[in-house]
Amino acid sequence: MATLGKRKGLYCHGRPRILSAGPHGPARCFRMLRNRLLFGVLMGLGLVAVILIDGWMDGSITADPSDDRPVKGLLFLCLVCGLMIPAHRELAAMAKAKAIDLAMPLVTIGSILTCSTPYWPARGQPYWGLYACLVIAGTLICLLAYLGLRKGPDGVLAAAGAGILAVAYLGLHSAFIVQMRLQWGLWVLLMYLWVIKGADIGAYTLGMLIGRHKLLPTISPGKTWEGLVGAICAGTGVAILFARLCGIINVWLAICFGVCFAVLGQVGDLAESVLKRDARIKDASNLVPGFGGILDLMDSPLIPAPWAYLFFVAAGLGR
Repeated sequence: MATLGKRKGLYCHGRPRILSAGPHGPARCFRMLRNRLLFGVLMGLGLVAVILIDGWMDGSITADPSDDRPVKGLLFLCLVCGLMIPAHRELAAMAKAKAIDLAMPLVTIGSILTCSTPYWPARGQPYWGLYACLVIAGTLICLLAYLGLRKGPDGVLAAAGAGILAVAYLGLHSAFIVQMRLQWGLWVLLMYLWVIKGADIGAYTLGMLIGRHKLLPTISPGKTWEGLVGAICAGTGVAILFARLCGIINVWLAICFGVCFAVLGQVGDLAESVLKRDARIKDASNLVPGFGGILDLMDSPLIPAPWAYLFFVAAGLGR
C-alpha cells in the first residue's frame, strides 16, 4: 500500500493524479480512465447478474415493489457477508497502522450477525433494527471482555472503539441494504446500487477529464467540484431510467433521489478517505486492480444506505 505524500493535496510520492502530471500525463490519465471504466462496468454487470440470479432463485423478479410473494435474497446476503471478511482485514490493517488491535474474529462475527438481522424477524419486518442494536451491544461486551482479559486495560478504549466503528460501519450499514432487498425486492436494490455506482463513474470520469477545483484536498486530493457535478448528473440519469423502466417511483422523486444519493455516495467515499488519511495509506489494499481494496468498492453505498431506506419508506413503497 502506497504511503500518502506529506504535501497537501497530493496522492502519493508527491505526484498529483491530474491530466497535467508529467510529460505523458494526458495519455496515462486516459488509459487509467479507460481501464477503470472497463473494470467498473464489468464488476457492475457481475453484481447485476448475481442479484438477478438471486431473484430467479426465489421467484422475486418483478418490477412491482408491492408484490407479496416471499422474498429471500439468500444469495445476495452470502455475497455481502463474504465481502465482510476482506473488508475487515483492510480495516484491521488501518487500525494496525495506528497501533490498534481490531480483534478481527469478534468484530467480523459481530458485523456478519448485524448484517443478517433483517432475516431474524418474519419476512424482514422493520423491528429487525432492535436485533441489530442488541448484536452491537453484545459485540461491545465481548470486545471489552476479550481485550481486557487478553491484554489488560491498556489500549482497550481505542481497540473497543475501533471494533464498534467497524461493526457499525460495515455490519449496520450493510443491514439496511439487505433490508431493502428483503422488503422491496431486487429492483429497488438495483436502483439504489446503480445510482450510487453510476454517480461514482460520473464523478471519476468528469473529474479525470476536466477536474481542476479541489473539493476537499486535505481528505481526498482527487475529489473535485467538477467530479461532484458529474456524480449528480450520472446518478440522476440512472434514477430517472429506473423510474421510467420499472415504475418504482415517479420521475420527480427519482430526480430528488438521484441528486441526494449521488451527493451522499460521495460523502461515503470521503468517509473512508478520512480513515485512510489517518492511517497514511492511499488505498485500503490492492485486492481489486485499478480500484484498491474491497472497502474502496463498498464505501460509497454504505453510508447512504440508512437514508435510502428512509427515502423509500417516505415514498410509500410496498410493504
